[in-house]
Formats: sequence, C-alpha cells, structure tokens
Amino acid sequence: MKTLPPAKTPLAPTQNALLAALPVDDYHRLAPHLHCVPMPLGWALYEAGDRMGHAYFPTEGIVSLLSVMENGASAEIALTGNEGLVGISLFMGGDTAPSRAVVQSEGHAYRMRADYLRCEFERGGELQHLLLRYTQALITQIGQTAVCNRHHTLDQQLCRWLLLSLDRLPTNQLLMTQELIANMLGVRREGVTEAAQHLQQAGLIRYRRGRITVLDRPGLEACVCECYAAVRRETDRLFASHIVGRTPRA
Repeated sequence: MKTLPPAKTPLAPTQNALLAALPVDDYHRLAPHLHCVPMPLGWALYEAGDRMGHAYFPTEGIVSLLSVMENGASAEIALTGNEGLVGISLFMGGDTAPSRAVVQSEGHAYRMRADYLRCEFERGGELQHLLLRYTQALITQIGQTAVCNRHHTLDQQLCRWLLLSLDRLPTNQLLMTQELIANMLGVRREGVTEAAQHLQQAGLIRYRRGRITVLDRPGLEACVCECYAAVRRETDRLFASHIVGRTPRA
C-alpha cells in the first residue's frame, strides 16, 4: 500500500486541541512529561487486554478503536485525531485496553506516562474537566456508530466514516484500501466496493489504487445519515467554551 511520507518536523503539543485548551500554568506543568512519537500507518498503540503504560495525544493522523472478536473479525467503534487522546481507561479506573487502537492515518502523537496522567487527573482542575468532556464525546461517537451500523445503509455508513476521517485530516484525501475500510466497518469488501462505486458515480469521491479523494464534501454531507451530525453537535456542545475558537499556543 502506498503511504504519504512522514512529517519532517513533528507538530507542537498544542496542535492537540485538549493540550491547547489547558490554562498556561497547567500546560507548562505537563509539557516536560510529553514525549513525541511517530505513528506509522498500521501501528497498534494497544491490543485489547494490554496493560496501558501511556496515553497518547495525537497532533496529526488518525487512530481507530476496534472491537475484535475471537475469530479475528473486527469493526471500528470510534476514531480519534488531534481533538482528543487515546487511553481514556487510564483515568476511568482501569489500566488495560478494552479495544484495539491502530493507526489509520499516519502522523505523530505526544505520549504521557500512565502514572503521571492519573496523578494529574486526580488533581482536579481544567485537565480533569477536559478529559471527562472528551470521554463523553467519545461515548457519543461509540453509541452513534452502533446505531448507524444497525439501522443505516452501507452507503450512509461509508459517508459517515469518510466525513469523520476528513475532519481529522488536513487534506481531502485518504489513503485506504477497500479491504481496510471493510475491516473498519465490519462488512464484506464487496459491499464497500459497491458503496464506493455509488459515491463515485454521484461525483462525490474519486477512488484510485487505495487513494480516496473527496470531490464534493457538501454533497457527501447531504447523503450522510443523521449520525454524523449528532456526533459533531455533541462534540461542539461539550467543548464550545474550551476548544472551539481557541488559538493553539506556539
């Protein structure tokens, strides 16, 4: 599979929206404990059941959270990018990963040791509030994904997945084979092929050799089910006074 070249210079920690929303004093206290790591395509940050030694704050790229069955089949339950973090179990009372976390679009993240994150969370204050709000937004995404997979067409599911991915990327292109999309959505590859053909025939996307280019985002939004808007609406509501409109510090 062809992949985009890795970023030459990692972005600053404040390109992660949670870290950017922290008060200055809180951010400077956390900054020495943030260490940049590359996130190559396909890298598993955690496998389900793994003991989690770090939390990850992406600054670019996308991480998919996958529920994996005993027979190896999997389906995406949520995804996260530079709006959040990977590893909410660390401050929600657990220390093992409930799902597989794998890099869907390569980039970078700043990781923090699990024990330090717990210590900071237990201090209370703005970091705790932000992490809890993000957790609620993630739960909303997980619940809406379950409803969407049960009640909406595969064309609509693909539109939702494309839009959620685009929200976390700087371009209108995704590098993703139909087989990988099928694994994310938990459906057969033939179904994804047919759904992608429908969107391409409508002039909404162009798909060539594992590269999806969105040609008409408004058209894609007109075709998607209400699940995409529900997730966006709840996220905007939760972070209206914390992240939306805030300019990241250098």
